[in-house]
Amino acid sequence: MKKIILLPAFLFFLLIGCNTSQKENKSNQKTNETTAQDTLIGKRYFSGFEDAHDTYNAISKASDGKIYYVLSSTRHDVGGQLYCYDPQADKVEFLADLSEALGEKQQKYIAQGKSHVEFYEKDGKLYFATHLGYYQMIDGAETVPTVAPEGYKLYPGGHFCYYDLNTKELKSLAIAPEGEGIITVVMDKERDHLYGLTWPKGLLIDYDIKANTLRNVGAVSKAGETQLGTDNFRVICRSMFIDPRDGNVYYSTGDGDIFYYNPSLKAPEKLDGVDLRLDYFGTYDPKDAGSMGYNWRKIYWYGPENKAYGVHGNSGYLFSFDPKEKKIEIVDRITSEPSRKSGMFDLFSYGYLGFTINNDGVIYYLTGAPIYENGKRVAGVNKINKGAAKGLEHLHLVTYDINKKEYKDLGGVFYEDGTYPTYVNSIALDDNGNVYTLARFIHNGKEIEDLVKIQLQK
Repeated sequence: MKKIILLPAFLFFLLIGCNTSQKENKSNQKTNETTAQDTLIGKRYFSGFEDAHDTYNAISKASDGKIYYVLSSTRHDVGGQLYCYDPQADKVEFLADLSEALGEKQQKYIAQGKSHVEFYEKDGKLYFATHLGYYQMIDGAETVPTVAPEGYKLYPGGHFCYYDLNTKELKSLAIAPEGEGIITVVMDKERDHLYGLTWPKGLLIDYDIKANTLRNVGAVSKAGETQLGTDNFRVICRSMFIDPRDGNVYYSTGDGDIFYYNPSLKAPEKLDGVDLRLDYFGTYDPKDAGSMGYNWRKIYWYGPENKAYGVHGNSGYLFSFDPKEKKIEIVDRITSEPSRKSGMFDLFSYGYLGFTINNDGVIYYLTGAPIYENGKRVAGVNKINKGAAKGLEHLHLVTYDINKKEYKDLGGVFYEDGTYPTYVNSIALDDNGNVYTLARFIHNGKEIEDLVKIQLQK
């Protein structure tokens, strides 16, 4: 018989024995690796959500200049909270509880606790997707609950949806099949399609906005993040991109293969002649749950060169990918300067998602840096069984100018009291060049994750 344990998501981090509590940070002030000259200050904002948990990707700047973001909930009865920050007024505004706005809170469904995707804007609407934050442990693995808390219904599935900037309405477009959450999204703005990968099975879904139809293309990488401990387990790709020339959507697999799909195809096709199994990235067991394997971590299309630029999470190598030429080239290692010197991988086992490219072709990357005590690097654990931090790291902001081929480590990011952000896997840039992310910090004696502003322009 399967052993079933119902737990809110935040307890899973305690189970793996790798707590990156901000409380520990108070004893870890700036070290000799970070001087006053290369220190950036992260300004913390409390948005009003006392139970805010880790958010991945879900922060973006809109055309109105405001920063839109979701704070995650691990509760079955509270949805993720949608906010916006106005840089001009220096003010946070609450917009919606995802479950309540989608009409599911009233119906007592397990909450739409998260969004783990960025926002895509078109015609005054911010398109994104929802995910669940309340999990169930079955045979040692977290999954979508099969037993609902008393008085509640099972999770209905994640939504493709949009937030209307003018009417302030949050509207559902389609619901993921098989009660799955949606963990990865990209939008083809020219052809009005939303593509998603679901969790935990890794189904590719295709939503045609104009036709209002949803197609379940099927599993893209064996059993996805189910069947832990078997040959069928594969960590799901967290980032896809569109080649605007033909509308192909590209994603990677833990085995290192690259696939593409468009609505004219019956099924995704593997791109032959190129793969991500590169020596520089390291060596991985694709069925291991403790890394992304050979998957790219984050990737974007870069129009001026008709290429995509991506980062491999564990190794921190920046690469370019030309889908027409079927060619991948290593560009540079964009880990922090202390990490480059140490030669070590970052301690977040999946690698970091705080990676974006601005309109000038400059990559901004929030990544880790080793902590040194008495001149010695503080090491983390060697192996964990899921994507999480193997130990504490400082946060650094790195840039890479594609046109100038220029790498810069702008320095470590610290809060005003000398503590530092942790669990950073998101990034957005405002119109003045300031950087935003969602990170953990202590508020009123409790660790939460909320908005942080890194001011680069004075």
